[in-house]
Amino acid sequence: MDKILVVDDEQGVRYSFKKILGREGYEVVAAGNGIEAIQMAGTEKPDLIIMDVSMPNMDGLETLQKLKSLYPSLAIIMMTAYSTSERAITAMKYGAYDYLTKPFDNNDMISLVKRAIEDSRISAPVTFEETGIEEGERIVGKSPAILEIYKKIGQVAGSDITVLLRGETGTGKELIARAIYHYSGRTNRPFLPVNCASIPETLLESELFGHEKGAFTGADSRKIGKFEQCDKGTMFLDEIGDMPVALQAKLLRVLQDGAFQRLGGKEMINTDVRIIAATNKNLEVMLKRGEFRDDLYWRLNVVSINIPPLRERKEDIEHIINYLIPRFNRELGKEIKGVSPDLLKEFNAYNWPGNVRELKSVIQRGMILCRTDLLLFKDCEWLSQSGPAGGEITDFEKVLSDTAYEILRKGGMNIYKDAVSSFERLLVKKALELTNSNQVLAAKLLGISRNTLREKMSHDKENGLPR
Repeated sequence: MDKILVVDDEQGVRYSFKKILGREGYEVVAAGNGIEAIQMAGTEKPDLIIMDVSMPNMDGLETLQKLKSLYPSLAIIMMTAYSTSERAITAMKYGAYDYLTKPFDNNDMISLVKRAIEDSRISAPVTFEETGIEEGERIVGKSPAILEIYKKIGQVAGSDITVLLRGETGTGKELIARAIYHYSGRTNRPFLPVNCASIPETLLESELFGHEKGAFTGADSRKIGKFEQCDKGTMFLDEIGDMPVALQAKLLRVLQDGAFQRLGGKEMINTDVRIIAATNKNLEVMLKRGEFRDDLYWRLNVVSINIPPLRERKEDIEHIINYLIPRFNRELGKEIKGVSPDLLKEFNAYNWPGNVRELKSVIQRGMILCRTDLLLFKDCEWLSQSGPAGGEITDFEKVLSDTAYEILRKGGMNIYKDAVSSFERLLVKKALELTNSNQVLAAKLLGISRNTLREKMSHDKENGLPR
């Protein structure tokens, strides 16, 4: 369960946060001032801090500076009563993740909290397998290909040179980017990831460069963009190949001049940001098609690191499994010692189209279903059903295909909505069946919170889901 520390001198505000965030499944602890917050950050080890700017004795900005000096990777959201407050902008310069303007919408606040916790995980410390450090993520493997990547990280981390990471989805590009950051000279400044493919094109420019109040419909207040937040830090531009061509020109200008303008603004803002970019696309082909600017390509591709797919370093599979099992044991309260020889043989025969991310998912789901101290072939049955080359249709695809056929045959005005709802109900039902109606395990299997699972169950009384 993620833990959030709320810091505010008003008891009513602390109570409201506990009530709202508690309903979302978060553990909430509270401090009444900055001194308490610094003490509790060390004892409670929160995943996120939400803190008011205006507090007596030690104000929020001073507390923020002290917290970031002690815990550089800790995500902190500041609260302010003024949307154009210079104090809010100063907070971003000091390393705050973002700020909330009072009064704020609860749904917007919850969405921001989720993003902050997710991004803080992405910027958690990265170590190498040989260190034996348990905190944070690790880059695991001893194959010649991964050892070469270790070497390149060491070569590029100490400089501010731009790095382009290339590899298939799930190979660990984010992990490599964080490793470069954590071994660089900028670790006391922010690491901000931006997925260019997941943010709508209409919002991406505002996300990167910010906007002024009134810049477009819905821009009710000034927004500080990632480049302004990330001054003196490192930005990870994931899926750079999906960035619109028009926006590529503005990015190029920032890389060349170190300056930009907010949307709707006239002031030139200077920034010093190191860029690490990543893509799973062939940028050279995109250049020929006019889908990617050649001047931006050469600006990004100063040093390129190619990350091999898992099928090309299968000798690392067992090392990765031995790293993942203890981690998931702690998360799931299990005591699984390893995988059976038959299952390991199956893993080595499989081509892993989803790479390390897919392997991680298979291990996690298998451990949820495992009833012994050894992960067995039957715990990961679906893996073998897809076949070593992934060519045959899986049972999962057949169920989806049959469900879609029935809905299309019936037709109707809300056919797409009905299809999504039907398949969602089927997923929830199967997850509860597989976990013997254990809602905690079923929620983990589905990748949602327990409260979200309960909400979906309560909305579907007619489908016969177990309570």
